[in-house]
Amino acid sequence: MTLAPYACDPAKSRGRRYPQAPAPTRTDYQRDRDRIVHSTAFRRLVYKTQVFLNHEGDLFRTRLTHSLEVAQLGRSIARSLRLNEDLVEAIALAHDLGHTPFGHAGQDTLNACMADFGGFEHNLQSLRVVDHLEERYPEFDGLNLTFETREGILKHCSRHHAEQLERAEPSGVGRRFLERTQPSLEAQLCNLADEIAYNAHDIDDGVRSGLITLAQLQQVPLFDDFRRQTQEAYPQLQDKAQGRRLLYESIRRMLSAQVYDVIHATQGALQTAVPGTVDAVRHSPPLIRFSAAMREQSQTLKSFLLEKLYRHPQVLETTGQAQQVVRDLFQRYLAQPGNMPESHHRRLAAAQATGLVHGRALARIVADYIAGMTDRFALREHERLTGLRLLA
Repeated sequence: MTLAPYACDPAKSRGRRYPQAPAPTRTDYQRDRDRIVHSTAFRRLVYKTQVFLNHEGDLFRTRLTHSLEVAQLGRSIARSLRLNEDLVEAIALAHDLGHTPFGHAGQDTLNACMADFGGFEHNLQSLRVVDHLEERYPEFDGLNLTFETREGILKHCSRHHAEQLERAEPSGVGRRFLERTQPSLEAQLCNLADEIAYNAHDIDDGVRSGLITLAQLQQVPLFDDFRRQTQEAYPQLQDKAQGRRLLYESIRRMLSAQVYDVIHATQGALQTAVPGTVDAVRHSPPLIRFSAAMREQSQTLKSFLLEKLYRHPQVLETTGQAQQVVRDLFQRYLAQPGNMPESHHRRLAAAQATGLVHGRALARIVADYIAGMTDRFALREHERLTGLRLLA
């Protein structure tokens, strides 16, 4: 397939922070994807959860399955828009590498723990993983990914952290947050594919868990329209024993409608903006989009999930225990760094050698260690250090 003029071309990449000769059989974006798939942080995603924690069941989504679903949706849309599928896949597979154990509960708690030490942003942490924390190559820290992949990973960033990134890497991935320009279309696409994926799989996991019902979902037009269409097309699915098939087919139709909507709405935006280059995309308004009607319906679905699923008493109960685990671990490691592996002591010494204040450097290393944990490892560590067994 011939790439559109506004798609990212690996032959025109802004390159890597540490120059490397091209691979003989792969483009630079394919090489990025392969490095991500083989990374330690990627493997850990299989035991990091979204809404439901690992002890609650083996079939609920994890960060790994979510990332694969984002990659599939992203590639499907990219193909129709003649964007670079390999870059979309690389960004999608890496976008959650910096997420903490215990989903948003862990992220919010770690951010609170780090309030006096620069805070914690999971998108920035994902960049930190691929730039610094992975230890695989003798020539450099991190994975040494291309600018375009790194740009897509950092989909949100505070101004303070963008300024820090700009000082460390002038005209690098932090610059757009200071200039208020856009990332590539491939990066924009991953951001929207992420939203489509988690809304759909949270419906699936929520119904399967029994925390939300198909009857409650009648409040959500985006889902219920396709539920009704499915029952009209397959009357036998009105039998309650066929509820799983009804759910899956309704979600499948909803996903397809959203994908086609993004393709159509984005094609219209591209025809209006007429960006002839990737640089023109960066100076245009956001171009990957839902139609206004689909955006409204998607927002209604998100509001429903927030109220009925994410704030469900059963979810909040496990959330509170997960937050305690992260808080206790942070306090213990900060007070007794010897409880962390030796490699983290070496990192602390190296950070202090560059002039970083001990307390701030230690807190960041503690945050790196906790953020890299899987749910079950965090629980084992918490029990080892405190004697308490939570979320059992």
